Amino acid sequence: MKIHHPYALALAGALMFGALPAGAENLAERWTRLRAEQPQLQVRDAARALDVSEAELLATGIGKTVTLLKDDENAAREIMRRALDFGKVLALTRNENGVLERTGVAMRLEQDGATASLAAGAGNDPEREARMRNIAGGYLGGEIDLRFNFGNWKHAFAVEQPDRDGQLARSLQFFDESGMAVHKLYLKNEAAAGVFDKLVADFRAAGQHAALKVLPAAPKMAEKADSAVDVNAFQLAWKDMTDVQQFNRLLGEFGISREQAMRLAPEGAVTRVAPQAVRQLLDEAAKQQLPIMAFLGNGAVTQIFSGVITRTAASGEWYNVQDPDFKLHLRESAFKSGYVVQRAGVTSVEFFDKDGELVVTFFGVRERAKAQPQTWADLTRNLPKA
Repeated sequence: MKIHHPYALALAGALMFGALPAGAENLAERWTRLRAEQPQLQVRDAARALDVSEAELLATGIGKTVTLLKDDENAAREIMRRALDFGKVLALTRNENGVLERTGVAMRLEQDGATASLAAGAGNDPEREARMRNIAGGYLGGEIDLRFNFGNWKHAFAVEQPDRDGQLARSLQFFDESGMAVHKLYLKNEAAAGVFDKLVADFRAAGQHAALKVLPAAPKMAEKADSAVDVNAFQLAWKDMTDVQQFNRLLGEFGISREQAMRLAPEGAVTRVAPQAVRQLLDEAAKQQLPIMAFLGNGAVTQIFSGVITRTAASGEWYNVQDPDFKLHLRESAFKSGYVVQRAGVTSVEFFDKDGELVVTFFGVRERAKAQPQTWADLTRNLPKA
């Protein structure tokens, strides 16, 4: 596809010009050849073709354009907390079949007041304790809206590499223990270059080497048989929800997958739509200038966009939103199912891939304590059924 993600450009340069330790040079050469043969190949797909992880590809640039950062228990959280000082950034989150890019300034918690509020009584509430571990001083709402699960963050790098225009691009790039990319943050404020450099110096790992400890990806857990689920109790619990955010807890209580919940939902709560309905949803939202929310995550972080979109377009197997400060890339060829979902009085639309993994979720923007816009309800009702 003819979409050049900034992280792909930075990585390509890092691999071309990095000072390479023994063993890494061979991988870099293989990647250079592959890139020459398939210049449009995404980094994630290139790593798969070379039978390595994305993190291992990036690590071949350590010593020149790439700096390995600390990976102790709280390092990722503290790095993201310090990154609040960057000002304007491009935040990029992706999963296997979707990419969400947002440019803007992250909000900051006032003197960590929200953190102090969460901390009160946390020792008696495991869920609150878990939330405390994932608070990074901001990013809750606003232009850069992120929900963290730092337990799944492992490898971190700082990258400094000229972009296509010859300008120095600075980024922080994070990966899970299997070397899969979870989040990337690009500096878009030249005035903060010194802040970036100080962060890199403070969090620089003692050993700068490409020999990462990368573990095999954990196999996907087998789905519980529908017959083993107390469906009546599950449907009653669904109807008792008072907030959409209670849904994940519900899945855990009944030990079922998200898409399984779509099958077992109360009558009338879920309507299956065609996977290609994502095009109509985005096109109509743009045409009507209807504010929407898009949630895209990967188990380590979820990024949320909220606002009006204007430009949608297809590019190969991808369908895209291409606005100046917001880009969404969805590999619709991998979509298998979609659902319009009614929970706690709120309508969402969810799309899953061929492996049953959630790719993206959409909501209509609504004011707190107010009903969702009728225009959003109408849009979802008119999506093509499966």
